[in-house]
Amino acid sequence: MRGNTDRSTTRRVWGASSAAVVVCAVTAVLPGAASAEPAGVARDRGAGVERISVAADGTQSDGDSTGGAISADGGRIVFSSSAKNLTPGNHAGEQGVYLRDQRSGRLKHVGSYPIGSPVISGDGEYAAYWVRLFKDTKVKLAQWTAGSSIGVNCDALNCSQPSLSGDGRYVANVATIGRPSSSQRIDVWDWHANTKQELAQFDHTAPSRPSISGDGRFVAYQDGKAGDVFVWDRNDGSTSGPIEGPSKEAAIVQISKDGSKVVYLSGSDTYVHDVASGTAQLVPNVKGLAIDPTGGYLLYAPNDTTGPSLMLRDLRAGTDEVVSDQPASAGVDAVSAGGRDVVFQSTADDIVPGDTNGKSDVFVRHFS
Repeated sequence: MRGNTDRSTTRRVWGASSAAVVVCAVTAVLPGAASAEPAGVARDRGAGVERISVAADGTQSDGDSTGGAISADGGRIVFSSSAKNLTPGNHAGEQGVYLRDQRSGRLKHVGSYPIGSPVISGDGEYAAYWVRLFKDTKVKLAQWTAGSSIGVNCDALNCSQPSLSGDGRYVANVATIGRPSSSQRIDVWDWHANTKQELAQFDHTAPSRPSISGDGRFVAYQDGKAGDVFVWDRNDGSTSGPIEGPSKEAAIVQISKDGSKVVYLSGSDTYVHDVASGTAQLVPNVKGLAIDPTGGYLLYAPNDTTGPSLMLRDLRAGTDEVVSDQPASAGVDAVSAGGRDVVFQSTADDIVPGDTNGKSDVFVRHFS
């Protein structure tokens, strides 16, 4: 039995008058990237919200579930939970990483003790997360088919903040150096060939948060100390940026899996940078959270907290749809291709019927 689904939810489209879209020029120009994602998206499941953090038989979670990332076709979702009843053999209070197959309803425990939210490959076969190992942190890669995880090849004391390519072959992550850490670099590991490329090095440990495109060609990242966002191209090893220009500071959100768009924050606004043209769409007074694999849909949280907590914008049409009216949050990889599905977490107990566990749960909203 699948989790409860609210089929009474109607599709709500808002005009963009409350957050106008402005196109502005940006100096950096990069060539476009071909998509490495699956061509199709999951078949229509009907509009509504489904609770994901339930056991395969529909039993409610007895622990808090957080995070949530979805594959490009909407077929698989990864999240973390402290529940002990989601799969057999769980230990009370142990934070676990779970992969859920939407088509079959199967749920797998694929890792333990994650720090932060796990991420997922575009094809849904792999999840990546980072864990604490004594005084250090390491990145692990979990596979749906095998149901087990391997350690990412990292020669630094601490590795963290992974991002996966479309087929999971390339893993971008942060490696910090020294104890206590005094510097860091951004690496891309090709685990098929067991080779590593160093993209950038910084003499500080301010956040750098890499985000890799689906084909592994582009990696967007930030210099958290300077407040700049850059894009690295694996084809020629070049780096372009800062893409926000010299006059303002920025923080990275995510590069779309087709490599066409980079979302970044600057001040109270969100910008969607077009890699090929070097221009950017300004979405004012919102916090961008994720972009879909095609670069066409932006998930954001309005800075105005009197309305919905999560919205999905069609960047081409300039229209908005409500993802959640109740307090909710979401991270990167939260939107499937074409904006068909959005994963989020919330402690609200009235998003779906029968939510009586009093815990934080992970949900997915389907748009028809």
